[in-house]
Amino acid sequence: MWKFAIEDAVEKTTNNIDHFGDLFPHVSMNGKKYELNDNDDWTDGFWSGMLWLCYEYSNDPIFKEKAQKTVESFQNRLNKNIVLDHHDIGFLYSLSSKAQWMIEKNEAARELTLQAADKLLSRWREKGQYLQAWGQKNDEKEGGRIIIDCLLNLPILYWASEQTGDPKYRDVAEAQAEKSRRYLVRGDDSSYHTFFFNQETGEPIGGSTHQGYTNGSTWTRGQAWGIYGFALSYHYTKNPLYLTTAKRVAKYFIEHLPEDYVSYWDFNAQVEESTPRDSSATAIAACGLLEIISHLNKDDSDRKYFEEAVIKMMKSLVDNYSTINEKDAEGLLKHGSYHVRGNLAIDDYMIWGDYYYLEALMRFEKNHKGYWYE
Repeated sequence: MWKFAIEDAVEKTTNNIDHFGDLFPHVSMNGKKYELNDNDDWTDGFWSGMLWLCYEYSNDPIFKEKAQKTVESFQNRLNKNIVLDHHDIGFLYSLSSKAQWMIEKNEAARELTLQAADKLLSRWREKGQYLQAWGQKNDEKEGGRIIIDCLLNLPILYWASEQTGDPKYRDVAEAQAEKSRRYLVRGDDSSYHTFFFNQETGEPIGGSTHQGYTNGSTWTRGQAWGIYGFALSYHYTKNPLYLTTAKRVAKYFIEHLPEDYVSYWDFNAQVEESTPRDSSATAIAACGLLEIISHLNKDDSDRKYFEEAVIKMMKSLVDNYSTINEKDAEGLLKHGSYHVRGNLAIDDYMIWGDYYYLEALMRFEKNHKGYWYE
């Protein structure tokens, strides 16, 4: 089952190489065609990651050549500082240049990834002791904000410490993971999307949302970032608190899924026939669950529960949400939601949904671990 889905993804990605040219897919908007950009959005690394995954599965040089060209684009982006005043550096460079380093041991790719880690490190705010999510330092609105998505950007910092022997990257990553654990995860194991701190003192102000239903609701994609992000921090640090936290937020996610095991866009949104799903959140959560499982002993009491849940989630994505029977489709997963409150791509393809869907399939079929760690 997984193999057939991967081969469909490889075929569609082959077709998309011609469709996209030198541009990068983001989301589709009210249709079946991806919106494309010049490598100036936070999502552009996912296309690179898909190309590398397809290359590793197929050994077809067309994927390798195209992926290498995307890395050249990311070098140019860093050189010119094109839309990099945000925390999503790990999404961009883990799946492009770091992937190239992992596959080819290309020294230029390693150096580019280390430069990207330095760029992310520049977002560390010493007074508040956090990585600022968006905007310039001292920004009146955004200066004190952290967001749960940042957990998936921390692996590039952990990796940089491993590569250089310099603990500064790891220290920042661990501090951010700990701050996220303490302030973004609620007592009932749900999560805030974002949290604000006083920029001068670091004093906590309160949780809020940017893309969720309400400040107190649980945005499903944010919860999924938490599952995978804390599991990855556990991989690097072996701090048992992070594995425990990953398991907690994973159980919450599973327990609040609808009957078909694919999430709506927010766990607190009123469910009606027209309520948007977010297949991308479920794909991310599936990768996170598989990462958690890889760290559990055979006799762990939660292992079977997680294994059964992730199979149901992925089977539903393949059977009910994929484009596996739509030969000319550009995307792999239908019914993703980008920004429901902003009325942006609320029932469309998401390039990150496609990436995590393919990564999860590769985990099942090839025991592949993505490009978050070596």
